[in-house]
Amino acid sequence: QVQLVESGGGLVQAGGSLRLSCAASGSIFTMYSAWYRQAPGKQRELVAGISSGGFTNYADSVKGRFTISRDNPKNTVYLQMNSLKPEDTAVYYCNLVPLGGGNAYWGQGTQVTVSS
Repeated sequence: QVQLVESGGGLVQAGGSLRLSCAASGSIFTMYSAWYRQAPGKQRELVAGISSGGFTNYADSVKGRFTISRDNPKNTVYLQMNSLKPEDTAVYYCNLVPLGGGNAYWGQGTQVTVSS
């Protein structure tokens, strides 16, 4: 069973940047990796995803501001968040899905708060 540990959240002012990290206890090479977020009163939404082949997708609301990446040797997925807006405030969750099937893995969540 893969364990995920998230870090990098915090409080920033609008326009600032944060980098979230998701460190896995096992290989992420064959996994689809993604970041989700959930704001109070909102549904959890996909923010960004990256395939094992390096293909990425982003929610329209973050496109051009956020970048998802992965470092396979480090078994870590990142979310670089630039030009943060107050509406980005949410708990961010790392998600890994084995390509060959099996249970998805979730991080514990990390709070991102963007003040105006």
